[in-house]
Amino acid sequence: MEALGMAWLAAGIGGGVTVLGVGNGIGPLVAAALEASARQPENAGDVRATMIIGAALIEGVALFALVICVLLAIK
Repeated sequence: MEALGMAWLAAGIGGGVTVLGVGNGIGPLVAAALEASARQPENAGDVRATMIIGAALIEGVALFALVICVLLAIK
């Protein structure tokens, strides 16, 4: 029974690391997009679309990592 608790603890730590990584990935992405929009407002729409695609890819990888953490915990 203790091994199951340790598995869930490891899954929680893995999830936390994943969320920290996502924050470190999306933060600079949004900052760069805002700076680009401020420098060239006429291209704001294209920059926004590219930023949303990048953020979605980052979050997709994060969701995949969280699912793997849970699957490893219940295995």
